[in-house]
Amino acid sequence: MLIDLHMHEKTFSPDSFMTIEQIVERAKLIGLDAVCITDHDSIGFTALVNQARQRLDFPIFVGVEYLTTEGDILAYGIDELPESGLSAQEFVNYVNQKGGACTAAHPYRNNNRGLGDQIYKVKGLHAVEVLNGNSTLEENKTAFSVAKEHDLQCVGGSDAHHFGQVGVYATYFPNKVSNIYELAIELKKGHCQPVMVKGHQIVETAFA
Repeated sequence: MLIDLHMHEKTFSPDSFMTIEQIVERAKLIGLDAVCITDHDSIGFTALVNQARQRLDFPIFVGVEYLTTEGDILAYGIDELPESGLSAQEFVNYVNQKGGACTAAHPYRNNNRGLGDQIYKVKGLHAVEVLNGNSTLEENKTAFSVAKEHDLQCVGGSDAHHFGQVGVYATYFPNKVSNIYELAIELKKGHCQPVMVKGHQIVETAFA
């Protein structure tokens, strides 16, 4: 399955300009198999996701992009958020205790919202986002190099806030994923791959 693991819908992410209808329209157009809404510090879209899935006839999952004191972490498979302002290690511990999975979002982005070298110091991360649609090529290359050096799983996500950004990067899952909890389980297995999708085909994987 091809899943965009990182995007923002306007209902709960004020910096997004996309409705769920627009997200799914674009996802179908480019050949994604599912999308995951990861709003900033909110899992509010969980209350709307079942209705949206049925109405749009498309797999939609809900994770979160949580801002720790060291930078953003994407989390999947948790039903409620902890208090704000946790350290990266505290948040990762929380997600693991709840049975979820964690990914370091855009770790080397130059805006003080990436974990940077904390990605190999924080214990319990399941993946590193090495293809991010709002990061520069050099920032993505650095994330990829560091992840490979420290044997960390690599994933991709568009970090889309606008229609045309959806699916710029995504993640290939070798097994079928039906809900956010299965997505977390598959991330923990370590068999995913970051990809670029174009014309319903994988045209590039990471920095081969």
